[in-house]
Amino acid sequence: MRQCNIMMHGQIAGILLETEKGFSLHYKEGYTGQAISLTLPVRTEAYTFTFFPPFFDGLLPEGVQLEALLRLRKLDRYDFFGQLIAVGSDLVGAVTVEALSV
Repeated sequence: MRQCNIMMHGQIAGILLETEKGFSLHYKEGYTGQAISLTLPVRTEAYTFTFFPPFFDGLLPEGVQLEALLRLRKLDRYDFFGQLIAVGSDLVGAVTVEALSV
């Protein structure tokens, strides 16, 4: 199981987990900052996804940049979580991602 911190304006907003059943996003207890997305408002219950969450999928590189990332980092084309961690410090907007050790 892999996990990463989801940062909003440099503050930890929550944790994204990859599980056997898919993915889950948990906002940090007591987090009162801005939601990471309009589609993922801050709440105490975890968000669960069978497939890679669309919000995070939209942050991943495409085309030539994706091909370069896959070659450079030796990532599988369908390892979306690995791709997110690889580019997580250089995302468009206020959200960044940092890997956590299990």
